[in-house]
Amino acid sequence: MQVVYTRCAGLDVHKKTVVACVITPKESGEWHKQIRTFGTMTKDLLNLSDWLTSHDCTHVAMESTGEYWRPVFNILEGNFEVMLVNARHMKAVPGRKTDIKDSQWIAELLQHGLLRPSFIPPVEQRDLRDLTRHRSNFIRERVNLVNRVQKVLEAANIKLASVASDVMGVSGRAMLAAIVEGNSSPEVMANLAKGTMTRKHDLLVQALEGRVRLPSAQHLAAWAGLAPGNYESGGKKLGESTRKGNRVLRTILVQAAHALARTKTYLAAQFRRIAARRGKKRAAVAVAHSILVIVYHLISRQEHYQDLGADYFDKQRPESVKKRLIKRLEKLGYQVTLEPTPVAL
Repeated sequence: MQVVYTRCAGLDVHKKTVVACVITPKESGEWHKQIRTFGTMTKDLLNLSDWLTSHDCTHVAMESTGEYWRPVFNILEGNFEVMLVNARHMKAVPGRKTDIKDSQWIAELLQHGLLRPSFIPPVEQRDLRDLTRHRSNFIRERVNLVNRVQKVLEAANIKLASVASDVMGVSGRAMLAAIVEGNSSPEVMANLAKGTMTRKHDLLVQALEGRVRLPSAQHLAAWAGLAPGNYESGGKKLGESTRKGNRVLRTILVQAAHALARTKTYLAAQFRRIAARRGKKRAAVAVAHSILVIVYHLISRQEHYQDLGADYFDKQRPESVKKRLIKRLEKLGYQVTLEPTPVAL
């Protein structure tokens, strides 16, 4: 077979290594093949370039394996004629043996001119292409972010996008910052308008007003599917199963209830108290309801949570607790005599 390149190399590029095979002519007319493995760090690739130069290599070929070929190509392209080859084109060439290393096979195909290089634009064009692609990605991300902001505002019944042509303009950003800081006054936020937006003051007040859709903790519990159903006919309750509410919120709260059951808190005491009579599943739903009601009041009143303690229910009915514990001990065969603990002075 005709030889096209007398001094060439094939590279098998991996994530951490590059296997290089150089083919050079001998004085006897035979071909000498030398294989060596390099790392993929910059200093290793520079050593690869020096090694290929020491063999007077003129052409280098490698497969386009993901993104791993790029640093190798960038370092070698100024010193050699580098060919980037599609792996499918190489597989289509007949005659490959399984016991031949990939780098050696690439070098042999390159030596006989059987490889078709892929088009790689000049470095200036590649840099410009990367820059324009990054710009397109940033624009796309910005659009997605603006859409998310508008979605959150619509969910809160704040119709800013209906009045402002650009939610992320100067006026829009000022109003969003006021909302983030906790300012809920439509008049104050409307006064932040700049330029032509000042002429839409009344519309802005209406758009920024928003409405609370869940006026009470009971409404929130019903929306989350943690309030008992209201099934009554003929003056009789037919069932107390909860409604189908927000499944995501309900699941999270029930999981939190199971976790709280292992703590020494008021909610854990509530869980154990209900579980003893109704079972753990009903107890988890009841505690999840309590968690949601507590969160609602903490947010609406801007207060900090204060736990009532694991012994809250015992303190509410001390005589009943005493009788119950005495009865349990007597069933075990003990005679119980109670004496009050002396008060420490």
